Amino acid sequence: MSRSPVVFVPACNRWLGDHAFHVAGRKYVDAVRLAGALPLVVPRLEPNEIDEALDLAHGVLLTGSPSNVHPSTFGEAVHDPSLPLDPERDAWTLPLITRALARGVPIFGICRGTQEVNVALGGTLHQAVQEVRGLADHRASETLPVDVQYAPTHAVEVVGGGVLEAIVGLPGFEVNSLHGQGVKTLASGLRVEAVAPDGLVEAFSMPGAAGFNLCVQWHPEWQAADNPVSMRLFQAFGAAVRQYRDRVRGPLPSAATSN
Repeated sequence: MSRSPVVFVPACNRWLGDHAFHVAGRKYVDAVRLAGALPLVVPRLEPNEIDEALDLAHGVLLTGSPSNVHPSTFGEAVHDPSLPLDPERDAWTLPLITRALARGVPIFGICRGTQEVNVALGGTLHQAVQEVRGLADHRASETLPVDVQYAPTHAVEVVGGGVLEAIVGLPGFEVNSLHGQGVKTLASGLRVEAVAPDGLVEAFSMPGAAGFNLCVQWHPEWQAADNPVSMRLFQAFGAAVRQYRDRVRGPLPSAATSN
């Protein structure tokens, strides 16, 4: 007898017509299943609900999104008002991150989720990476077919001795790139795990945290089953959430011992 570990997938907030909805990208939900876990899309939580909700979680996957992290969360005014924001998501995912890390709940951050972790821990972001001298344009044109948007566009250099190197076993590999914001100042306690050719931080971890954590700026969830590097990442995350489930909840008894 076995039970799948539960991984939270925080939802974004969208208006569809005159009604507010919670939404999550299917590719992230599918990637959680690739990790061998049960995805649970979580709506906006009130501050007093976060700890109770985390009692149900064995892992957290922080997704990418069309929206940016609101600049007020890292002490800046909005640079481009035309870009989408989701302050309702920020309001609960940022405290969720610090509480999950304190508990040792495994965390995997992707794109916006990576930026959320950095901000939650006191870091800052470039609001427009393409406007920073020395940095490349990491956005993908929305006029291109989606397969082209998510195709590999540049390499990342893996920093030796970290969790990413241990997972992928490679000095570098090609990734896709679809983001306007990016890490400006890395929060205290975080370790750079990979960088882009222009020096932008592409992955980081928090070595001092109680549990597994890794944040990547690219989109490994895109066609993950066909990408060996992506599969290693999700398999490592899946192993971590199963270990957390068994450590904190205890494994279920076998069918033989339960009769």
